[in-house]
Amino acid sequence: MIEPERFADERGFFTRLWSPGEFASHGLEVPSAHSSLSYNHRRGTLRGMHFQVAPYAEIKLVRCTRGIIYDVIIDLRTDSHTYGQWIGVELSAANQRQLYIPQGFAHGFQTLADESEILYQISAEYHPASARGVRYSDPAFGINWPLDVTVINDRDRDYPLMEAQAGKSIPRDSD
Repeated sequence: MIEPERFADERGFFTRLWSPGEFASHGLEVPSAHSSLSYNHRRGTLRGMHFQVAPYAEIKLVRCTRGIIYDVIIDLRTDSHTYGQWIGVELSAANQRQLYIPQGFAHGFQTLADESEILYQISAEYHPASARGVRYSDPAFGINWPLDVTVINDRDRDYPLMEAQAGKSIPRDSD
């Protein structure tokens, strides 16, 4: 979780959202290949759980610029002591938090307000043949989504269960 430092005065505030040097000082790689924006009409919309396999694996820095989302990442690195575990955090325009998502993690979110907008900084170009996903409702993870899912596309709803993907498309650090 990244909480930008605010410099406030009578005009409002200024904050630096990311700095290559500051990220490097904390051992984080800088997501800089491109930026993307996701706009979502309705509360309860779910997008995810997405990732890309090597050599197109991505690091993402995600921030909610309008509305509120519940942002979730799942560790899919088979050699990690947190393999298969997930965390969820609330990101909003008001709290200005950002979530850093390392390579090897699946990512998704659910909107908690209408007209939510999410800004991504991503480290690698999108490569459609390397795009993968795991099902948002997979019992192997047991994610506790805060709302009923009211909007989801077919691809995200129908991703295979983790059990069906074992050894196929899950990213490994050696890839």
